[in-house]
Amino acid sequence: MKNDRRSFLKKGGSLAAALSAGGIAVYGASVGGEKPISSSAPVKDSAPEKVKWPLLEGPDTPKLTLNSSPNASVDRMRMIKQIGADHVLMSGPPLPWTESTLRAIMDRFRAEGLTVINMMINGYPNTLYGREGRDAEIEKIQASLRAAGAAGLPVVEYNFYAHRLTEGYYDIEGRGGSGYLGYDYNRKNPGTGVAPKDLPPKPEEGAHTKEELWGYLTYFLKAVIPVAEKAGVRMALHPNDPPAPVSRGSEQIMASFKDWKRLIDTVDSPSNGMTFDCGVSTEIGEDALEVLRYLASRDRINHVHYRNCLVEIPSTKYVEVFPDQGQVNMFAIMQELVRKKYRFGLFPEHPRGLDFDKTHPGGGDFAGYLYNQAYARAMLQAVLTVEKGTA
Repeated sequence: MKNDRRSFLKKGGSLAAALSAGGIAVYGASVGGEKPISSSAPVKDSAPEKVKWPLLEGPDTPKLTLNSSPNASVDRMRMIKQIGADHVLMSGPPLPWTESTLRAIMDRFRAEGLTVINMMINGYPNTLYGREGRDAEIEKIQASLRAAGAAGLPVVEYNFYAHRLTEGYYDIEGRGGSGYLGYDYNRKNPGTGVAPKDLPPKPEEGAHTKEELWGYLTYFLKAVIPVAEKAGVRMALHPNDPPAPVSRGSEQIMASFKDWKRLIDTVDSPSNGMTFDCGVSTEIGEDALEVLRYLASRDRINHVHYRNCLVEIPSTKYVEVFPDQGQVNMFAIMQELVRKKYRFGLFPEHPRGLDFDKTHPGGGDFAGYLYNQAYARAMLQAVLTVEKGTA
């Protein structure tokens, strides 16, 4: 998503008030978050001395992953490696992918100690809208999946948006002047006076009903999932983010837990899976842990986005915060992933805006990602310590 996380606007209202140092816990509890643990509560020692550190990723644990680009510099790859990520994800090359092209990309990263675990596939508008030319696009995707399997790429991620209603995002000033990302479906744009929910369809996209889009997605899945399965590749569909009910005249088809269940039932294969996003799961008003358990019990989690949020109105008004501030019990999510032996990528995404990144523009959101990565690493090691001590 393209958002300017470096320009921060002070916002009033209940969300901004909740994000004050004293308001986080109260706000989280008021919208379904767990009550904070009292500092005087007894702490049980569940880490026996027999557990030996360091505890790192193994064959059956999540793989901490950061984003990159196929043509990343060696310096950038070294930065990723230095902060503890051994795996990377990225957008893939133009369609159709070839084995030689993928191997060249993956080998560059492997030379710096990094494994490419996930590539995003793009460039199929006719497929999205059921237009003439979709069969030719699907043939390119099928060829790309075969190339991914031959090159050893385990996961291919994709989206299926009629329109992504990013027009509802706005900046909120957070702790210490950091940047949070708010979302409000009903908030009128200060410049145009139009709320995101009232924006008209774009001519190049049109307006589509839910069942229309489901028909297009079903056609796609039945054509590509058998190819992915034969190639040994897992596909991961990211849920609608933001999960707005209607996006420029088109209904969303990946914006509810019911939709996600329908997706994995459409073609019964582990290759027909999802990106489990604990942030989106919470934003739509679901218990992220229950969503995780449902998808994991069916072996349909093929990628993970690990982030936190505070929700005021499910699906339409929420704010993305630091991972330690939101409603999601991040320890419980990590613990369940470890217990279910989830073994693919875990991306601690959506870094908050930090002053360091504003004054070091060449590094992108590096300091923000560093914070998220360190938080995820600590959670993973804490969970592995507990699980090894109680196994």
